Amino acid sequence: MLNKLYARWMYHWETVLTTRDENRIVRPVEWGFDWLDDFVESAGLRQQIFGNADPSRLQGHEAEDALAALNDAIVVRSTDFYSYTKPTDFVLETRFPELYPTNVRPETLKQDADLKQQAIDGKLEKADFLRFTSPIRTPYPENDLVNARWYPAPAEKQQGKPKQAIIVMPQWNADAFSHNALCSLFNRFGISALRLSKPYHDIRRPAELERSDYAVSSNIGRNIAACRQAVVDIRCCIDWLEDQGYEQFGVLGTSLGSCYAFIASAHDERLKVNAFNHASTSFGDVVWTGQSTRHIRKAFEDAGLTQERLRRLFGATSPVNFMERFAATHKKVLVVHAKYDLTFLEQYSLEVLQAFSKLGIDFVSKILPCGHYTTGETPYKYIDGWYLGSFVYNAFKFWAENGAASALRHKSELIAR
Repeated sequence: MLNKLYARWMYHWETVLTTRDENRIVRPVEWGFDWLDDFVESAGLRQQIFGNADPSRLQGHEAEDALAALNDAIVVRSTDFYSYTKPTDFVLETRFPELYPTNVRPETLKQDADLKQQAIDGKLEKADFLRFTSPIRTPYPENDLVNARWYPAPAEKQQGKPKQAIIVMPQWNADAFSHNALCSLFNRFGISALRLSKPYHDIRRPAELERSDYAVSSNIGRNIAACRQAVVDIRCCIDWLEDQGYEQFGVLGTSLGSCYAFIASAHDERLKVNAFNHASTSFGDVVWTGQSTRHIRKAFEDAGLTQERLRRLFGATSPVNFMERFAATHKKVLVVHAKYDLTFLEQYSLEVLQAFSKLGIDFVSKILPCGHYTTGETPYKYIDGWYLGSFVYNAFKFWAENGAASALRHKSELIAR
């Protein structure tokens, strides 16, 4: 009885949190072939995917079939799709941090105004931000200038071990202060952190948007391109960290950030520490079933699509299609999921755990007694912080003590299979 009452209360709370923002917009479905045209050309896929047809004129089932085929081709050629040329314009920029809110609730707007006033009054400290031009370009210059707040660990905390750093990617529609506390926590362990702004988020968000809608929307090609850009940006951050003398690397992603983090790690063996805070197998399943994407599902339903058909159209951004690639390199992995999640349904998180077990991935599973949005509420945010912080500390400690030997053992095991 108590369990049922608790579940009912939690689902109600979760629903309140996912419906309080009223600036979600239902936009018509767009196939978005133009967002992937550069890859189609470089990979020589135009004839295979489109034949003699003009992609911009495709409609209905013809467009759907072509986009599904393009997703399949990207998965097969994912090494090329997620490859890049290392940027040459890395720079540390010092400025006052800003909130960049994604909702119009009065309390959020007040917080934003207060921070700006503190900066004017000289009561706010400036911060360092890594900036560079993303190798993946879009029509939005502000989005293409990557932004990552830099949290270097104190030198005395780094002594006696390899220099270690983690890249932190918050959730979809996160403001610019989300997850900053985690970065400060990692500094106390002697681990430096780059808090990376995802494409179309905070300072990278185009002026025409209130929310970070272009990262996840009913424009399917743009969604895939945003994932590609995020993955490449993560890898570029590792390049910069290597230039600073760092030797061991990790990534922490929450919700949408966990999807990006997983795909980046599957394509970059340097990412040895992986914390996935809310995880799922298929991008399309989350879009279709999640409370926070109900406005996007509405667009797809209006276009006559189904969950099964949508799953095919997001293959290039779905972790399930890169599981074996991820398992090929020994990594320490944490998966946190929420028992009462209405955005990443628990069944999909359990599928992640089942796949990891089947592939022999070295992972730890933690379950939060809350939902997706309530993870950010007291007391659950502290429980989640403990899971993430303790795992990252112990995982980096493991690699500091066993790095080279562990990597050799894993290679031997793969050969033996």
